[in-house]
Amino acid sequence: MSAHPAAPAGPAVPATDADTLEQIAAAAGTPAYVYRADAIRAAYQQLDAAFGDVPHAIHYAMKANSALAIVRLVRSLGSGADANSMGEVEVALRCGFAPGDIVFTGVGKRHDELERAVALNLLAINVESPGELDRLAHIAADRGAVARVALRVNPDIDARSHPHISTGLKSNKFGVPIDAAPALFRDVAARPSLRAVGIHVHIGSQITSLDPLERAAESVVQLARELRDAGIAIEHLDFGGGLGIAYEGGPAPDPVEYVRRIVRAGGGSGLKLAIEPGRVLVGAAGVLLARVVDVKQFPGARRFVVLDAGMTELMRPALYNAYHRIEPVRPRPGTPVPADVVGPICESTDTFARDRLLPPVEVGDLVVIRDTGAYSAAMGSNYLRRPLPPEVLIDGAEWRVTRRRQTLDDMLALEA
Repeated sequence: MSAHPAAPAGPAVPATDADTLEQIAAAAGTPAYVYRADAIRAAYQQLDAAFGDVPHAIHYAMKANSALAIVRLVRSLGSGADANSMGEVEVALRCGFAPGDIVFTGVGKRHDELERAVALNLLAINVESPGELDRLAHIAADRGAVARVALRVNPDIDARSHPHISTGLKSNKFGVPIDAAPALFRDVAARPSLRAVGIHVHIGSQITSLDPLERAAESVVQLARELRDAGIAIEHLDFGGGLGIAYEGGPAPDPVEYVRRIVRAGGGSGLKLAIEPGRVLVGAAGVLLARVVDVKQFPGARRFVVLDAGMTELMRPALYNAYHRIEPVRPRPGTPVPADVVGPICESTDTFARDRLLPPVEVGDLVVIRDTGAYSAAMGSNYLRRPLPPEVLIDGAEWRVTRRRQTLDDMLALEA
């Protein structure tokens, strides 16, 4: 739930958007996720163009949103894939990515996941620990294969984002201390079943200052120089993702300047530079479309606007105290008044905003919750046996349902 003081809801939804959203609500029902393909294309092309002629790769961070329609769209733009589970690897393959387009990361990879990754000969397996490196070496040796390895290093740099999504401090569970990396790379070089192909770093998510990202990049480039001097050759430097967006509608970190700093740090290394954007590609491209189901206020008490969407559809406010702009699709005339915008779930954490200034709304009105293209539908649940919502992709003047609403039969299909 938002701890922010009362704030305006933001600009009204444009009339053309309002028409489309009303059509979608009538056809697909609410709650529903709605994404704009043109916004995703523009965000990707901006990042890609910023590299200029520097050899580079963009690996879409599928954890942000692994819906088939979104992943296929990003692949069509020339992206690779960053997968954090074997499930995401398999989705990437089904969406047309070749194994050589996929990097596989994650703190706790199971034995069967490592076996599958080796068998596929993925672009890189981002190794998180000496133990994982040893397990991977034995799996590859047993198969008579050579596993392509990138070592995830932890540079102990504070991303200055929410502590729940910080990944680059020595107190976090991610990667190996950067000063331990040279010895591990020597271990890789000594094992015939392993091939060192890269260095990987990712210090957090929703990062709004470019300085920590630049410092992390510089630390990785320095490590690459030390490896080169030791005769250990690698192919790429993977600087991860984490670039934030402006959930409150204010200034956001500039993606072009972000890439410029990455290039400034690593452009002279002679290695391919890679990044793993997720939120910055799809976050602002999505809205959660919901309907007001109740408005209530008693004397001396708070005013509640109750939506048919809840924490089962959008967990971020309950999980991270995250802020999202909330706007009526068709604002009614009248003075905005403070309200708590809540969902129907029987948990007090099922709150999207507190003391948020909203125009007058009535039961049946449509609202949008902004910037929900990333870490939103992907984190949905069936708590209270609520079905997962449909997802809709708008592309130009056309829109289509890309995932239908889940049914009770879908939910019960795996139960005896």
